Amino acid sequence: MPIVVVFEGPDVTQQVYEQAVSKLTGGKTRMETPGDWPVEGLLVHAAGQGKASFRVVDVWESEEAFQRFGERLVPILQELGVKSQPEVYPTQAFVTA
Repeated sequence: MPIVVVFEGPDVTQQVYEQAVSKLTGGKTRMETPGDWPVEGLLVHAAGQGKASFRVVDVWESEEAFQRFGERLVPILQELGVKSQPEVYPTQAFVTA
């Protein structure tokens, strides 16, 4: 079952996002293609500035796929000083165009 992962918090900023992406991709400042991810299983990725904070929303094909990504992402976030934990929940519905 797909899961939704939402990263948001006072330490999740556009600058931190760009630094994390650069470390994950070897130099890019934003994710542009599925091939940019270091693991398979990502279905949707969106990131941007909301009214209150910067937010990153991913949909992963499974919790296991997200955990594989987390093995790469967590050390980077720790290095960048991010302490906020993502909100993770199963999808009720998932539709693509």
